[in-house]
Amino acid sequence: MPVPGPGYSITVRVEAPPSASSAGDLTTAVGRVGGVLTAFDVVESKPDSIVVDITANVSNADHVDDVTKELDSLPGVRVRKVSDRTFLMHLGGKLSVTPKVQLRNRDDLSRAYTPGVARVCQAIAANPDDARRLTIKRNTVAVVTDGSAVLGLGNIGPAAALPVMEGKAALFKKFADVDAWPVCLDTQDTEEIIRIVKALAPVYAGINLEDIAAPRCFEIEKRLREQLDIPVFHDDQHGTAIVVVAALRNALRVVGKNIEDCKIVVSGAGAAGSAIMRLLLRKNPGDIVAADIDGIVHKGRPDLDENLRWLAENTNKDNVSGTLHDALVGADVFIGVSAPNLFGAEQVATMAKDAIVFALANPDPEIDPLEAQKHAAVVATGRSDYPNQINNVLAFPGVFRGLLDAQANNIDDDMLLAAANAIADVVDDRLNASFIVPSVFDSAVAPAVAEAVKTAARRAAATA
Repeated sequence: MPVPGPGYSITVRVEAPPSASSAGDLTTAVGRVGGVLTAFDVVESKPDSIVVDITANVSNADHVDDVTKELDSLPGVRVRKVSDRTFLMHLGGKLSVTPKVQLRNRDDLSRAYTPGVARVCQAIAANPDDARRLTIKRNTVAVVTDGSAVLGLGNIGPAAALPVMEGKAALFKKFADVDAWPVCLDTQDTEEIIRIVKALAPVYAGINLEDIAAPRCFEIEKRLREQLDIPVFHDDQHGTAIVVVAALRNALRVVGKNIEDCKIVVSGAGAAGSAIMRLLLRKNPGDIVAADIDGIVHKGRPDLDENLRWLAENTNKDNVSGTLHDALVGADVFIGVSAPNLFGAEQVATMAKDAIVFALANPDPEIDPLEAQKHAAVVATGRSDYPNQINNVLAFPGVFRGLLDAQANNIDDDMLLAAANAIADVVDDRLNASFIVPSVFDSAVAPAVAEAVKTAARRAAATA
């Protein structure tokens, strides 16, 4: 279900006749093949020609060819160059390092580096906790991946994962002033990843695991949490879970239901789905039924791994079996973090009255949102071109801001729930079926999440 969007934006430089109709001919040609014009700039004008930059959103590489061929086919028009604006943004990377101190003269150098820096080193050697006060550690997070489960692209490796990790680091800085750095590891061995992250940990006050495939991600996170004295957060699991729980709290308010009375069906029992279910269980739902590629997860299903065995023991109270379609019958809520086009409007019609559908597979959801809206009262997706976008950026910047401000040594479910409640509360009296979570650009979100997490972390530290 690809549609033109800014992720596939192009600028086409064309030479055209200087006639009064040229602008209209060019813009009409773009629209004729389904491009969405976003800018039209005359960059050069001569008596016999004009040079124009036409910027448009398209849907894929084939669509780029359609637009350029249509423009090139116009009488007197010649396409000079086509630029992909996404690739232009990534030229040279999206991050740089900027010193926070001035190095103007010998005095500055003597304090920032040798000989003065030796005194600071000795202070940290005598009291290691001072590293949080006297180094970048106090505000720095490692964004760690092995490139094994990148977005919807799969196992593309650490180098190809780097643009995503750079983007993540940029979001940390933009939304919460957290200094984050990509750490892309050229290994997919669980033990080696754990060893490397432990060895790197002295530089960082938190670890954000990213795009590591299940089930290895569960073991890596668990072991690192046990062995490090800084918070370890797997965003694909817990960032998603936080935003889903926040959105569901508000969606249930819209339809006037209590979670304790609701049957929730979750499609996908990997990293994100498992974390969502584990966090939702803290809210005491009526029941959760998980389904994956092999159908409903239940106690009698053969070949269950450790994660699926846990889900079988803690969900599906009636131990039902069958397909996802079977599970949907009578369900109040559907949450999908799995695969595209798994069901249609006819299955939504079998759900309970005022059903809630969160179809979060990206870029193509489990059900076309327009089909879901035929019977569901509230629909959310992971896409930016539909209402109610479930986006992890609502969670992870504020979560780490709060953890760093609290100088937290770990993270627990109470902190995750505090973050979810803070996101839900930002919506406040603006709540309706098309607005159950705030915009990712709402400046109130990250500070609210940070304060909630900081309070929960300090409470946990005091209790400990």
